[in-house]
Amino acid sequence: MMGLQEELDAYRAEFIRNAPPGRAKLYDEKVEELRRRFPLHATLKTGDRAPDFTLPDALGRPVSLAERLHQGPAVVTFYRGGWCPYCNIQLRAYQRALPEIAALGARIIGISPQLPDGSLTTAEANKLDFDVLSDLGNGVARAFGLVYALPAELRVALRSNGKALPRINGDDSWELPLPATYVIANDGRIAHAAIEVDYRRRLEPEAIVAALQSLDATFASCAGVNR
Repeated sequence: MMGLQEELDAYRAEFIRNAPPGRAKLYDEKVEELRRRFPLHATLKTGDRAPDFTLPDALGRPVSLAERLHQGPAVVTFYRGGWCPYCNIQLRAYQRALPEIAALGARIIGISPQLPDGSLTTAEANKLDFDVLSDLGNGVARAFGLVYALPAELRVALRSNGKALPRINGDDSWELPLPATYVIANDGRIAHAAIEVDYRRRLEPEAIVAALQSLDATFASCAGVNR
């Protein structure tokens, strides 16, 4: 089976073959433009404390990070929305890794700015068994330092694809979070942070599992010292 990044690269290659003239070049240029101007220094990183939040899941039920952390570590992944094929590939890969992640006592929390109906569709289409939350207005993503507004050229491209964000997210901001995945320990400390300016790159499930195993080993070591 292909790894996550191999799947993403294969999709990208297929997109390049079939995209409208100039579209792939536009996307490449805008990724590099974002890389130059986005303040990555302001994002939350490994060692920082994650802010608590409460957001509705796909059925409108409130889910809080604090409650999840009472049960074990959390894997919080910010994605653009179910309209993004790269996000769906990532979410399905994390679903496949869910048994191994759950065996280490952790829960996955997926967060996007799309409306709850969109989150429900995403969860059903990808057969997800983990929390998929709606961060309307990108309030939580903003607290993690991840939010940016799409430039005019990309707004035009998404409208032409039937993916206008005002309809999907319920506001006119055209804002998205950078794709980012955080492994958060029970005490709220960020044990691993992966922030991607290029939306075509995502954290491998194996890296999540390794971070959780490291957390587990640290806990076991501390427990031994405290005996």
